[in-house]
Amino acid sequence: MNREDAPEGPIIKGFRERGFLVADRYVPGGLKLTPDDARDWAATDVTELAVADVADLLAMEPPPEFILLGTGNMMARPPVAFVRAIEARGVGLEVMDSRAAARAWSVLRHEGRWIAAALLPL
Repeated sequence: MNREDAPEGPIIKGFRERGFLVADRYVPGGLKLTPDDARDWAATDVTELAVADVADLLAMEPPPEFILLGTGNMMARPPVAFVRAIEARGVGLEVMDSRAAARAWSVLRHEGRWIAAALLPL
């Protein structure tokens, strides 16, 4: 991919320790991504996620097609109430380990998809 083909917005360039390399900065823990922004995320445990933890992603205009949820080093199921609350807002949820979600983010943004991501620490 050359520069002209690069997707707009933040792209994860790698992983280090428990965090993510985004553009030229290291995010030492969890990470939230929108097509326009990358910011630290304090959530650490998939079993304790509530819709309030991703309310800012759900508030995007227009709403994201879906949220990529990275559950850390291994894929784990989020609480059923969390999944249902997101889907009730008409937003899909794709769950995978955080490394896979980071790779999927880059591919889907390259396709121009309007998505969001919430990645728990590695």
